[in-house]
Amino acid sequence: MITTANVKNGVNVDQLVETIGAVQSNPELAKFEFRAKNNWINGGHCVSSIKSFYGVGAEDESRQETFTMESSHPHVLLGQDEGATPPEIVLHALGSCLTAAMTYHAAANGIDIQSAQSSLDGGVDLQGFLGLDAEVRKGFDGIKVKLKVKSDASVEQLENLAKFSPVFDIITNPTPVAIEIVKQ
Repeated sequence: MITTANVKNGVNVDQLVETIGAVQSNPELAKFEFRAKNNWINGGHCVSSIKSFYGVGAEDESRQETFTMESSHPHVLLGQDEGATPPEIVLHALGSCLTAAMTYHAAANGIDIQSAQSSLDGGVDLQGFLGLDAEVRKGFDGIKVKLKVKSDASVEQLENLAKFSPVFDIITNPTPVAIEIVKQ
């Protein structure tokens, strides 16, 4: 007998329900550790590589390829424009995660999403980064996200679903960051 997967918004809902059930039975399965390695090339140019992670109670071995991302700065910020700036990568991560959270949670709730696209803006005053004014924040002074969604769900429903995003949580709540410098 051939069965068709219950797919909504590109998400296999049957697998999602099974995953939720497995985590409810064993909360340790929900513990993940994501990793990235970053190498400085020159100036503001860096390359990160991402492959290994821990999840579902074990070290993951399913990835065959290492993902790489480059970051740099445009000429006006003394870079060579080899890639997006780190703040732009944060905007990419936020937009991607808000969209994924919304579509996964919509699928789990039987909500169809026909299309979604977002635009994100984050303002930065370089006086903070340059050390010229201690009162000026070094990072974004705010982020505006416009998420255009074609769906029968209400705006409020879609916003609540998007807010399940881990990256939204990382950005909107203080996340402890420990920096250890190891001299070589």
